[in-house]
Amino acid sequence: PRFPASVMLAARVNLKGWQQVAVAVGSAFGALLDPKRADLIAALGETTGKPAFERVLQRMKNSAEGREILLERPRVISTRVSHAWDMPENTFGAAYAQFMGSRNFSPDDRPPVRFMETDDLAFVATRAREVHDFWHVLFGLPTNLIGETALKVIEFEQMFLPMCMLSVVGGSARFSEKQRRLFFQHYFPWATKAGVKATDLMSVYYEKHFHEDLEEVRRNWGIVTCPDPKATSSA
Repeated sequence: PRFPASVMLAARVNLKGWQQVAVAVGSAFGALLDPKRADLIAALGETTGKPAFERVLQRMKNSAEGREILLERPRVISTRVSHAWDMPENTFGAAYAQFMGSRNFSPDDRPPVRFMETDDLAFVATRAREVHDFWHVLFGLPTNLIGETALKVIEFEQMFLPMCMLSVVGGSARFSEKQRRLFFQHYFPWATKAGVKATDLMSVYYEKHFHEDLEEVRRNWGIVTCPDPKATSSA
């Protein structure tokens, strides 16, 4: 079903300028103290990301598939993506189902968008949050700290959200010396190039491509998967 305005209105909180700053600062401080607080990270992304989300919205309006997404407002929730589990092997849908199932992840676990001013921006912010796991699958990134931080680099290249770069800074600060060296020598250079090379990933209606071959959609969308750091270092 279409993403209903009533759902967005129920979750949304309208903030004045100084209130947005206060929420952003408080969320940033809280997220640094506890990086597992997804709600604080989400609030930080929303209160600092309005200009970026407005640019994404305009790009989606300029794309035929993006306009279809905006018209239908699909949700990446279990009742809407369960058909991925029925897709044949080697398809994008099967890869997504395997990714989610092997980690016991649920697409329903993401916090609602609360601080966007319009229905369109609320949907774009929601969509950006909900396609995150699709991008993990497409780029072949793990869900550990290095993998999540590398994906934030790609998200920044795609959307220019300040929160993504702040997450990279925060994530790399928690690396061990060995992890930091691996990230900046291997993952970071790859991610900066991969994020630029890929098509506008916010204008892709992923759910309508579940039945397609995984490698084929990667080629169609300009996806460069993450090389194995062991293979790269031994080359």
